[in-house]
Amino acid sequence: MGAVGSVVLSLDAELGWGFHDFEDPPSERVESGRRGWTVMLELLDEFDVPATWAVVGHLMLEDCDGRHDDHPAPPGWFERERTSWADREELRFCPDLVTALLEADADHEFASHSFSHVLFGDERTDRDLAAAELERATELADEWDQTVDSFIYPRNDVAHRDVLAEYGLSAYRGRSPHRDGVRAVFDSLVRDRSLLVDPHIDEYGLVDVPASLFLFGFEGPARTVAESVWTDPMLELACRGIDEAARSDGIFHMWLHPNNLTSERDDRRMRAILSHLERRRAETDLVVETMADVARRVGRSRGIDGAAGTLDSRRKASRN
Repeated sequence: MGAVGSVVLSLDAELGWGFHDFEDPPSERVESGRRGWTVMLELLDEFDVPATWAVVGHLMLEDCDGRHDDHPAPPGWFERERTSWADREELRFCPDLVTALLEADADHEFASHSFSHVLFGDERTDRDLAAAELERATELADEWDQTVDSFIYPRNDVAHRDVLAEYGLSAYRGRSPHRDGVRAVFDSLVRDRSLLVDPHIDEYGLVDVPASLFLFGFEGPARTVAESVWTDPMLELACRGIDEAARSDGIFHMWLHPNNLTSERDDRRMRAILSHLERRRAETDLVVETMADVARRVGRSRGIDGAAGTLDSRRKASRN
């Protein structure tokens, strides 16, 4: 792995698709998706931080019939698209934001978050449905002249890894070995547990790049109280993870959804985290990597030509 520590930042870019299956979607989060996407692009450009952006494939469409009859989704899966969100195209499509992502100054990785945010571990998600989600997502990526090396599972529901391998992907964000929220604060600050993770090659030849910390796992009244008497707990944890990576050869992998940025207070959290990362990069050998970067590095360290390098051939083979 080498002697240099690194930081990975991944984002689940989904707009309305992250909540379309909810009976009562959280309106503040739903309405913040576009705002948060733009703010994060601006901040990452400002601090020159390349990130892994996992995009729901449907967002890359200009329009659709809202039915998707050729897609083997469970009955009613696209119902909200045809009913209450029929006139909310800004929640269902965003080629403008995808273009902004691809044209950003920071060298971001374009990754997949499935086609329609299907939960891969759900009992209704069989192999055919998982394959259909990957097939459509990678087709759209091809249409946009993008390749897909990394996958982030909707709601971190890891399953059907064999399908990812079949479609030529290299890496996925694995489940975090750490707890979230208040428990993460206790484990790290009180019990002094490490926030670093150890990527590894799984039995399908994919690189599991586990999450270290969800940056918005401590919200609501608890966050307000903590900030009034101490500081922002998630900022404290993020800085701690960055510092730990700077002192070691480990990886600190933080993640969020753009729709987590619902107010300027959230923007300040991300600016403070990225500012700390910038300082530590200037003071040490710390580097910032994407998930694909990690996959290639782990592959080389194991004497394997990283899966990312054989993406096109593997994908073509899967479609023959």
